[in-house]
Amino acid sequence: MPKKRVLVGYGIDVDAVANWINTCDGSPQNPTNVSRGVYGATVGIDRLLKLYETYKIKATFFTPAHSLETFPKQMTKVRDAGHELGLHGYTHEYISQLSAEQQKDVLIKSIEVLTKFCDGKRPIGYTAPAWSTSKELISQLEAEGILYDHSFMHHDVQPYWAPDPLKSEWRETNHKNSAESWMVPMTAWQPSKVVEIPSNWHLDDWPPLQPIPGRPGTHGFVDAHVVERLWMEQFDFAYREYDTFIFPMSIHPQVSGKPHVILMHERIIEHINKHEGVEWMTLGDMAKEFAEGRMPGWEVEGGVM
Repeated sequence: MPKKRVLVGYGIDVDAVANWINTCDGSPQNPTNVSRGVYGATVGIDRLLKLYETYKIKATFFTPAHSLETFPKQMTKVRDAGHELGLHGYTHEYISQLSAEQQKDVLIKSIEVLTKFCDGKRPIGYTAPAWSTSKELISQLEAEGILYDHSFMHHDVQPYWAPDPLKSEWRETNHKNSAESWMVPMTAWQPSKVVEIPSNWHLDDWPPLQPIPGRPGTHGFVDAHVVERLWMEQFDFAYREYDTFIFPMSIHPQVSGKPHVILMHERIIEHINKHEGVEWMTLGDMAKEFAEGRMPGWEVEGGVM
């Protein structure tokens, strides 16, 4: 049997208060929701840091600049424990709703805040808030020298060079026009110089485990053992089918800091650690392994010239 090599890691979105006050239209936020963000930045982070210390894991904390500036003491703990800090907007802005200029302003400000906090070391990774991306994202990351992104879903367990949506074209269906107007194929993908460490809604704690009354698509009260089985089965399938793969999991301190979810992560970590060839690392280190040729990946296909 070929020797396995499996790169496993956690991407932690430190949304804290930022995602709650990202109301998009400036409407007031419920203070109870804001308190949930404070819980994540304090209690949740402390519990995750203890979990990672126990299992000797270095993780990637994707941190809105607002979270860093609002909770510097907590983020200092993360930095000083040797974890990676990555970009995640300023107040968790959905970049799909921003102009290209607004996107650039948020990206540059966020880079400045994280770089200063990390004593001049620039962040190398980015994940889009809510994985709500834009056509400009990849080109803007490339222009700023960001090594990798963690927002797209062309694959689930293989790294690849992220396609630049500005260099591809697809035609949305518009029933106001003739059918002939939309019946054309998508053009071929053009790779960028940005590594993609793919995201995956089925490896995200937020939708099944974060209750948000009245908001579609959030369950909140799913049994953690159901989520655990879902995550383990994805790992087991990839381990059976691939000799080399990556397994990035996406979590949030205000979700995974809850007692029943911490216990779920303990069981998942112990299950993964039973397998040969597993290496825990930051998502940034995964990206470096691929970019520097030490980890094979995948090439995005589809479209026509």
